[in-house]
Amino acid sequence: MVAKIISKNIFDCSSCVSRCDGISKGVYDFEKDANFSEKIENEVIRLINDNYPDLFAFKSKRNGYPDIEIISKKSITKAIAFIEIKVQSRTFMSVEKILPKSNLKPSETIALNLSDLERYFEIHNKGKVPLFIVWCLKNRNCINKQNQDVFFFQDVSILETIRKKDVENYRKFKRAAGIGDVVNGIHKGVLVNYHFSLNELQEGIPNLQL
Repeated sequence: MVAKIISKNIFDCSSCVSRCDGISKGVYDFEKDANFSEKIENEVIRLINDNYPDLFAFKSKRNGYPDIEIISKKSITKAIAFIEIKVQSRTFMSVEKILPKSNLKPSETIALNLSDLERYFEIHNKGKVPLFIVWCLKNRNCINKQNQDVFFFQDVSILETIRKKDVENYRKFKRAAGIGDVVNGIHKGVLVNYHFSLNELQEGIPNLQL
């Protein structure tokens, strides 16, 4: 047992024998994170294309849209769904201290760039096409049993409902800029994140029998 279980996806970090590093080093490797995401993105594309013979998933070329676009082979001119891929390889160990009113525990907490999240709300509300966020969780010993990647997802409309209820921004956090945020003179690192609980998501990848 890595840590004492409090409830589903919530563990007592103080009892963990391989506790996640909760010290911010001010180093955020944007390019490494992007490469992680692209690898997982390609894995999800393969999973969809292998398991849904009537669908075709591919990397979207639409500016500002989610990573993956999915079409029906019977009607290739219109997307039937979009999927955004996020890789979570760090644990927000200080969430209880920094966001005390969020009622989130480190083991359950996942993050998303707030500006991306709001853009996906807008895309979904405008096009009325199903849009899912998929998180691939890594390096969280209490969740990633035997170092296996774990996927969680949610429909963006449900995430929007959660966000709208948080009128006091209890789940919003802006970190300081750090090394790795700037790539070729352009700031690309995420500074403002919004946080959800794994218990507000579903495990796996979306069922696309829409």
